[in-house]
Amino acid sequence: MTSPNSALSTYKQREPAVSLALYHALKWGAVAPLLHGYFNGRVYGQENVPKQGPFLAVGNHASDFDPPFLSCAMGRPIAFMAKEQLFNVPLLSTGIRLYGAYPVRRGESDRKALRSAMEYLENGWGAGLFIGGTRTADGRIHKPQMGAAWIAAKMQVPLVPVSIWGNHNIRGKVGFRQVPITIRIGELIDPPASTKRPRVEATTQQCVGVIHTLHDLGR
Repeated sequence: MTSPNSALSTYKQREPAVSLALYHALKWGAVAPLLHGYFNGRVYGQENVPKQGPFLAVGNHASDFDPPFLSCAMGRPIAFMAKEQLFNVPLLSTGIRLYGAYPVRRGESDRKALRSAMEYLENGWGAGLFIGGTRTADGRIHKPQMGAAWIAAKMQVPLVPVSIWGNHNIRGKVGFRQVPITIRIGELIDPPASTKRPRVEATTQQCVGVIHTLHDLGR
């Protein structure tokens, strides 16, 4: 079995410079003011994010704001899947690809999304997956999906558990509500030693447990 450190050495250590520049431009020009200003956001545990090399950020999901907020909190670009229709707009398509988005068709097999995430990891990015697979009304994870742990095992990259608290209250009956958001980033979780189901399932449950523990801390 190849050790995680030797496996990581085969991958690029950072995302492309143009993507990093675009990330900081959008972060400080739009996302951070929205998160920290309008939503009075707090971020804890940013020191747990690897400064270089690929990793998988795994979190709970309750709002469309979650991908940009999570990426902003991590301090590094995070590759997320996005609706295929967005990639049909010429200028937008170029921008979101540089920002790390990759297209997925509605109802399409998850395998393509997993392969796209792995390609970004090979190129030194952090990739983001919501471990529950879809949004939940209370911001907690009810049906964990094993895709993130499987990728971590396949690529031998660490997992970074992230809790986004308050995101389930953003959407109101009309528009968005100005609610406080708290993002807590946990310590690195080692990838499973193999892609065998028991190991992948155990790591998935470990991630869920850490995310819920962080979520229970609240504001």
